[in-house]
Amino acid sequence: MAAAWALLEKGDGRAVRMSDIAKAAGVSRQALYLHFPTRGELLVETTRYLDVVKNVDDGLVASRTAASGRERLDAFIEAWGNYIPEIYAGAKALLAMQDTDEAAALAWADRMRALRHGCAAAVDALARDGVLTHDHSPEHATDILFTLVSVRNWETLTRDCGWSQQRYVDTTKQLARRVLVAGSASPAA
Repeated sequence: MAAAWALLEKGDGRAVRMSDIAKAAGVSRQALYLHFPTRGELLVETTRYLDVVKNVDDGLVASRTAASGRERLDAFIEAWGNYIPEIYAGAKALLAMQDTDEAAALAWADRMRALRHGCAAAVDALARDGVLTHDHSPEHATDILFTLVSVRNWETLTRDCGWSQQRYVDTTKQLARRVLVAGSASPAA
């Protein structure tokens, strides 16, 4: 899985073949297929493996143990926002391949389901506290948060616009609060 991720990171959006992964890992293609019957399964497990290697669960402790919905929202954005740079190269490769590569699309969809689950948990905490704005249903609020914290938005703001990582995280937290938390919107000018 480490070899698969390394190939994704240094790739240019072209499909990473099982034979390439086997060669990089120093095993036969047949041995690789014994552990991962399909390339899709290998890519899904590779992205999950990266979460383990990068200790994503440790990074989410503050979000999962937050005392309030507002704290959970901020902690979730902080954790995910600071995780994106660690996975960006491989994520970019999966994004580039997903339209023409079913295995890449499967791996990306699996990671996005996990991200959406985290967004829903943050929104549910706001709703439980009674501070989720009445402007959006929990489902729509989850859609909004999921979009705000997307890799593409991070990429645009940090890579294209030159924002610092801290500015990205701080601004995303502010935007999420203004849109999702009752009473957080700035007064109209």
